[in-house]
Amino acid sequence: MHRERVVRLLLAGTLVMTAPGCGSEDGADPSQPSAPTGGWRTAGCEFSRAPHFTTVGSRRLPATPPRLAAAMEKIDRGGRERFADSFAGLEVDQGRVRAVVYRVPSEAFDDFIRYSAEDNCVVVRDAAHAVAELTEWHDRVVADLPYWSAQGIRITSVGSRHDGAGVEIGTRDLEATRRGFRSRYGDGAPLVLVEEEPVRPLSTGP
Repeated sequence: MHRERVVRLLLAGTLVMTAPGCGSEDGADPSQPSAPTGGWRTAGCEFSRAPHFTTVGSRRLPATPPRLAAAMEKIDRGGRERFADSFAGLEVDQGRVRAVVYRVPSEAFDDFIRYSAEDNCVVVRDAAHAVAELTEWHDRVVADLPYWSAQGIRITSVGSRHDGAGVEIGTRDLEATRRGFRSRYGDGAPLVLVEEEPVRPLSTGP
C-alpha cells in the first residue's frame, strides 16, 4: 500500500525490517499505553456504497475502488512529504468502502485530508506518534541491532505501526528485550514489543 515501504529480508540473520509499515496487535506488550480514540469523518461518509470486487481466476476478491485508491495515494504522499509531523499512516476498509487515516491532530493536515478525500469516505483517527518521529526511532533501533545481538537479544523484525502506536519490535524473548530496551531507551520510548519467531526462508530445492 505504501510505495515508501522498505522491506529487507536478511536470510542469513532471518531479520525483516519494514519502514514505515503495518503491525499486528497479536502478542503485543500489555504494558504499552492504548492508542488515542478521537477523530472525525469526511462528508463522503454520509453515503453508503456497495463494496467492489475483482475476479482472479475463479475467485471473487474484495477490491478498492479507483477513486478511493487515488485519494488514499494522494493523502499518503502528501502526509509523508508535507505533514510528516502529523501523518502516521493509513489503511483501507474495503468492506465499508472507506479509508482510515491515522494522524497526530493538525488543523493544516485535516484540511488537506478534506480536500484530498473529495467525495470519498475517509475516517480520521488520532495517533500518538507521527511518521517523522517513528522513522527516527525505527532507524535508531536498526542501527543498534549489532549491539542487541552482542547482548544475546534476538530481534526478528522492526517496523513502524501504521496507526502511530509506535515502532513494533519482534523478538523471541519479550522479558529480556523489555528489560534491555527500558535500560537503553527509557520508559517513554514509543516501542511496542511483540513475541515473534524469525522468518524462515522458503525452500527453493526439489
